[in-house]
Amino acid sequence: MEDPPPPPPPEPEPEPAAAAAFPQRDVEPSPPPPRRRLLLRLRCAVQHYEWGRRGDASLVARLAAQDPDPARPYAELWMGTHPSGPSTLLDDGELLGDWLARNPDALGPAVAARWGGDLPFLSKVLSVAKALSIQAHPDKKLAEVLHALRPSTYKDDNHKPEMAIAITEFRALCGFASIEELKDILRTVPEVEGLVGHEDAGKLMSMKEYDGSSAVKSSLQSAFAKLMTASKDMVSEAISKLISRLNIESKIRTLTDKEQLVLSLERQYQEDVGVLAAPFFNYVKLSPGEALYIGANEPHAYLSGECIECMATSDNVVRAGLTPKYRDVQTLCSMLTYKQGFPEILRGVPVQPHVRRYTPPFDEFEVDFCLVPPGELVVISPVPSPSIFLVMTGEGELQADSQSDGEKAKEGDVFFVPAYTEVKLSTCGPESMKLYRAGVNSRSFN
Repeated sequence: MEDPPPPPPPEPEPEPAAAAAFPQRDVEPSPPPPRRRLLLRLRCAVQHYEWGRRGDASLVARLAAQDPDPARPYAELWMGTHPSGPSTLLDDGELLGDWLARNPDALGPAVAARWGGDLPFLSKVLSVAKALSIQAHPDKKLAEVLHALRPSTYKDDNHKPEMAIAITEFRALCGFASIEELKDILRTVPEVEGLVGHEDAGKLMSMKEYDGSSAVKSSLQSAFAKLMTASKDMVSEAISKLISRLNIESKIRTLTDKEQLVLSLERQYQEDVGVLAAPFFNYVKLSPGEALYIGANEPHAYLSGECIECMATSDNVVRAGLTPKYRDVQTLCSMLTYKQGFPEILRGVPVQPHVRRYTPPFDEFEVDFCLVPPGELVVISPVPSPSIFLVMTGEGELQADSQSDGEKAKEGDVFFVPAYTEVKLSTCGPESMKLYRAGVNSRSFN
């Protein structure tokens, strides 16, 4: 049997003298990494279109916290990254779009991948004093064509589905009326029938509700194009006759809502073919809290009231009436779907206590209405997309994730919130706080 190996030599002792000779100095701790900004206050662009409400009669002016010029229209407040009215960070003036380019994780991976590192939605507040143009927004394919052909008029290549949520009583024209209603117009408004022409009017009059959609579309498109392309002299004469007749008849009977609308539009846009076209569309009246969504290639015109509007990030508008701006009648008449029937009205669906959601059939956006009662805490769960919050009324606080210091919030404050951020909402004082949150449609992540 072999002898066991010898034990290993002992470890050498440390040399304390070295430590004594060179005493360790206090080292400043490294500064912590900068904390990610979870609530960005925004300064948002105001658009002074002529149809807007003036001075402090405009909700847009009040929200923008300006000292409004009583003679100037304040039509739209834009919250987003569109270059025609980009939002900036309130503290340093950096464009929100530039901040997102440096912080793409704020969009969430799904949004960043699908929409090219930018916000896919644009949120607005509208204060409408007089009718906007009869218009439609192109689908994606047409938007690309129009932008390539006329970039000065059609400023981007995106489509623009949109939704309007009424804050006050809100009036709009949207989509073509039913066949039976159109027949009634041709029977009772000879001034319109005369411009459409007997042949096209006759085709529509012979249509049935159950006729093939292609036949109805063809006849309606032909009749509408005839009306919209009538000469200025013919339009002027027809409007003059129509207004004179309605003024006389108003003394012996109550005018219909559409007849009263025609008189109102004529006072705003004299000798405009849109006055004669208005009866062709559905006349929609929204109460506060009701919403209307509008797809690509659908005719519409907002008439009066104030609303929250959300849409895909675009400013493409094809106009054909009720406007002093550029009209592209041929494009509008060729692009429309000519669908008929009254549009769907959304009233929002409760998704949790104090939060109601408006979900249109478009991937780019949805809107939540948040009502925060005094003394209550409303927690908005993290979502995989960024959000923009607008404080409509009241005062309170927004707190992001577990951060102890919240942000004070009052009427008109706008905040950008990155994806996957929990937001706690609370009030200050005796009044409820009302907010709107715009974000990417939750269904698009399913």
